[in-house]
Amino acid sequence: MKERRKRKGVVSWNALFWSTLLVVVSFIFFTTTFFFSPFDLPLSPLPFISETPTTVSQPTITIRETVILPDQALIFLNYPPSFRFHTKHDLLCLYFSADSTNRITQPPIQLHFARLREQIVRCKLPPRGNSVSLFIKSDGVLPTKDSSTHPWTPLVYEALFDRDNTTIVFVKGLNLRPERFIQPSTLNCIFGWDFSKPKFFLKSDVISGAQEIIRCKTPKSIIIGQEQSQSIKVTIKEKDREIFPSIARPGLRPRHSKSTKKAHEICICTMLRNQARFLREWVMYHAKIGVERWFIYDNNSDDDIEDVISFLQRIGYNISQHLWPWVKTQEAGFAHCALRARSSCKWVAFIDVDEFFHIRVSGDLSRMIWHHAKPGQKVGEIRILCFSFGPSGQREVPREGVAVGYTCRLSGSERHKSIVRPEALNQTLINVVHHFHLRAPFVSVDAEKRKIVINHYKYQVWEVFKEKFYRRVATYVVDWQQAENVRSKDRAPGLGTKPVEPPDWPNRFCEVRDNGLKNWVLKNFLDRRSHLLPWQPEFQNRIRKRRRRKDKTQPFFLEE
Repeated sequence: MKERRKRKGVVSWNALFWSTLLVVVSFIFFTTTFFFSPFDLPLSPLPFISETPTTVSQPTITIRETVILPDQALIFLNYPPSFRFHTKHDLLCLYFSADSTNRITQPPIQLHFARLREQIVRCKLPPRGNSVSLFIKSDGVLPTKDSSTHPWTPLVYEALFDRDNTTIVFVKGLNLRPERFIQPSTLNCIFGWDFSKPKFFLKSDVISGAQEIIRCKTPKSIIIGQEQSQSIKVTIKEKDREIFPSIARPGLRPRHSKSTKKAHEICICTMLRNQARFLREWVMYHAKIGVERWFIYDNNSDDDIEDVISFLQRIGYNISQHLWPWVKTQEAGFAHCALRARSSCKWVAFIDVDEFFHIRVSGDLSRMIWHHAKPGQKVGEIRILCFSFGPSGQREVPREGVAVGYTCRLSGSERHKSIVRPEALNQTLINVVHHFHLRAPFVSVDAEKRKIVINHYKYQVWEVFKEKFYRRVATYVVDWQQAENVRSKDRAPGLGTKPVEPPDWPNRFCEVRDNGLKNWVLKNFLDRRSHLLPWQPEFQNRIRKRRRRKDKTQPFFLEE
């Protein structure tokens, strides 16, 4: 009887186990239902939480600003981190006016990636009295309410943090003459997010100024917070004038390598517009004579240059495209490129896509540089004479390329182009396209023309040459259609200002037959089986056919 009473007050192990299991299963079931309910049922609010739900604005793509150039509009898009970038086929340029319900849409000219989470859309100019925005086919019209629209001039359009705690600012509208310096005390640089609120921007002193390039001190607070201040802008202010409008957000300061050895011995910077069909030959040729890296500054091309650059990258050439949409700013673009190339390139050549180094003796470009700039001589620039070639009797674009197709030139040289050491450039970065100003103690030297010259295929067949009438890229070079400075060497003698082909054009500018580069190219590039050169489209087609045939003849093995 006592034993029975004892057992009445004790829970059995079997009952305890099943009770515990029931509690755990119930807890898991209700917890899962509460947090992961698939039915999205509304839950009653807790007593201490307001019953009014807070609205969270969803991140959206925004138009940061718009710049109206003389021949097109640039729209700068800002993307939230979670959004994918749109393609050219996702967007339409939208034109509208405030007093009309009519809206016009057109496909964009091109899209370009800018910096992180930014994209530049190039649109045709809006009709007079109209504004421009973007229509995303999947989402509708992008609002322009919080964005700003700027005319091309005056405008601060680019900026870079330099490694000496200065900021390089590129300005349109200062109207400075070529190779002329500006008095630094007449300017200030201003850093901030909103230049309409003086309490929230920082002023700094200008160190130097020339042409379109201003160098100023970077405020210490900006230097410290550089990594976190990617949205900060910089502009300039002249005395007794308003602050210049600006879209310039300085890029990060290039890291300074402790190693004295540069990644590349020789690089090339060029600026071009609609030269895609000549790019393969130009890159392949210069790679053969020692160039290792190419910086392509694209001045608003619309000829699918991206496809050509992508092809060259795939087959191993170290080439990059950098959008430089700014009109008539070649000198500023070259200065910008010199800063970009400085950390990785020992020597940088500044030439156009229709200019080819022609080495007249044995050796490559590196050997030519060493010959003219031996160690210890403090040579910072090598100037090389240019010889201008004419159409050479051709009436159509030569299938073999310019170096083989054009073999007749003027007897005398015209100007020069340079190979420079970026470390030797003057702090103003002043240049006149053909050469830079150097800092002490560096000097420039003239290359021996019996050893190396530049073949400038300046006057090609009319189909190519007439493109020069569109617009010149150099700041201080008059456009072909303007009746100014008509005797300049930048013009074709006797041509005039209208793009009308003279009857004798194919035979002009032919004083000396020069087959030197043609013979070298045929010896070093011609495929003996196909008699084609590697930049010819037919050559690439044959290579593809060979690979397909080779793949078909490969033995087939069964896997064990």
